[in-house]
Amino acid sequence: MCGIVGMVGQGLVNQDIYDSLLLLQHRGQDSTGIATAERSGVFHIAKAKGQVREGFRTRDMRSLLGEIGLGHVRYATKGTASNEEEAQPFYVNAPYGIVLVHNGNLTNTRELTSELFHTDRRHLNTSSDTELLVNVLANELQHVISGPELDADQVFQSVIRVHERVEGSYAAIALIAGYGLLAFRDPFGIRPLILGRRVDANGTEEWIVASESLVLENGGFQVVRDVHPGEAIFIDLEGRLQSRQCAAETRLAPCSFEYVYLARPDSIMNGISVYEARLRMGERLADTIAKHTPREAIDVVMPIPDSARPAAMQVARKLGIEYREGFYKNRYVGRTFIMPGQAVRKKSVRQKLNAMSSEFQGKNVLLIDDSIVRGTTSKEIIQMARDAGAKSVTFASAAPPVRYPHVYGINMPSRHELVAHGRTIPEIADELGADYMVYQEVEDLKAAILEGSDIDDLDMSCFDGRYVTGTVSEEYLRWVEGSQVS
Repeated sequence: MCGIVGMVGQGLVNQDIYDSLLLLQHRGQDSTGIATAERSGVFHIAKAKGQVREGFRTRDMRSLLGEIGLGHVRYATKGTASNEEEAQPFYVNAPYGIVLVHNGNLTNTRELTSELFHTDRRHLNTSSDTELLVNVLANELQHVISGPELDADQVFQSVIRVHERVEGSYAAIALIAGYGLLAFRDPFGIRPLILGRRVDANGTEEWIVASESLVLENGGFQVVRDVHPGEAIFIDLEGRLQSRQCAAETRLAPCSFEYVYLARPDSIMNGISVYEARLRMGERLADTIAKHTPREAIDVVMPIPDSARPAAMQVARKLGIEYREGFYKNRYVGRTFIMPGQAVRKKSVRQKLNAMSSEFQGKNVLLIDDSIVRGTTSKEIIQMARDAGAKSVTFASAAPPVRYPHVYGINMPSRHELVAHGRTIPEIADELGADYMVYQEVEDLKAAILEGSDIDDLDMSCFDGRYVTGTVSEEYLRWVEGSQVS
C-alpha cells in the first residue's frame, strides 16, 4: 500500500504535489518522493526517508521546477523499509527518460527479474518491484517507438505489452521527459486510481490522478472518474488527454481492505463511499454480535480510533447500547499496522493510545476495531482496557478473520504472522485475552461494501484465500513467506 499522485498543470506543480502527499500520508510513512519535469524535459527529483513534513525542506521545494509532476508516500511490501535506495520515484534514462511511482505489488517478480537481465539486458539495483515495473515499461516503449516523435498510440501500445508481461496489482503514474504524463491501472483494478480536472483562471485545463478522491476535492479539482481496470491515460504537456483500454480482458475487483482500513473515510473509491461502507459494516456486525454475545455482557461500545469509529457508532445504535470514547489517540504517532516489525508495532500501541480509566472502571466493554491482522495491537489494547478497570472485554472486528497472506500490496506476507491462521475464534480470544470474540462474516463484509454499487466482485483474498488474478500459487506463497524482509 502506497499513495501516489500525478499532475499536469499550467504553472509550478511542486506545492500541489506536496499538499496532495500530506493528504495521502496515511497510506505510507517509510519514505516519500516528488519528481517534477520542465517542458524542456529536465527532471528534478527529491526523495527522503520518513514522512512528508520531515522529508522536504524549502531548498528541496525550490529545486522542484516544472509544470508536470508526481509524488509518492511508501510503506514497504517488497524490499526493505530502511533502504533509502528503494524510495520512489524510480528513474530510467532511456527511452527519453522516464520516472515512475507505483502502488501495488507485482506477483511475478522472479520471472521478470530473470527476463530483464537475460533478455532485455537491463540492470536492477534494488529488490523493489517498482524498479521492475519502470524497466518493463521502458523496455516495451523502446520496442514500439517508430518515427522521430513519440505519440499517444505508441505509449498505449507499450502499456498493452506491459499488461501482457506483468502480473499482480499496480496503479502507476509515469512522467516521460518532453512528452507528458502516463497513468495506468492493472486489469483487475485492485489498487485505486482516480482522475480529476480543474480549470485555471485563464480557462486552461489542469489534470490530476491520485490514489484517493479526497486529494482531488481538497485541491479544487472536479472528480472526472476512476481510471478503469486495464486503462491507460496519457496527458501531454499542453494538457490534452487521451485514454485507451490496453488490457485484453478486464474485471473490476478492488481490494476490500481499502474500505476496511487503508483509505480515509472521506474518500470515494470506485463509486463507493468509504465512510458509508464502514457504517454498513457496523450494521451487519451488530447482528453477528447479537447472535453470539450475551446482551448482559456489554455495558458500553467503544471504538479503537480512528478507522473503526463509523462501524462502532452503528453497532451501538443498532444494539441500543451506549456509545463511549474510551481511548484517546496521540495523533503524532503513525499507524501501527503499517510500521515495520512486530517490536515497533507493540511499543507504538501504548504511545498511540491512552485508556481513560473513568470510561472503563467496572464496565463490561465492547471494543470495536476495523480488523485484526497480527493481533499485536489488539492484545495490547485489551490489556490496556483491563488495566483501566474494565470488568470484562468483548472484542469485535468489522472485518472477517485474516487467515491468508495478502500479496497485492499490503504487508501480510506470512500466514504464521496472522493471529487467525490455524486458530478457531475461541482460540483467538484466548490468545488475545478477550472474554468474547466476534468477527464480521465474509459475505456480510462483501455485501456491506458493494451495497448500492454496480460492482459485483472484490479482492478478499486475505479473508477467503481466493486470489482474483488467478496467478497466485501455493508455491508462490511459500516463496513470499520465505523471502519477505520486514
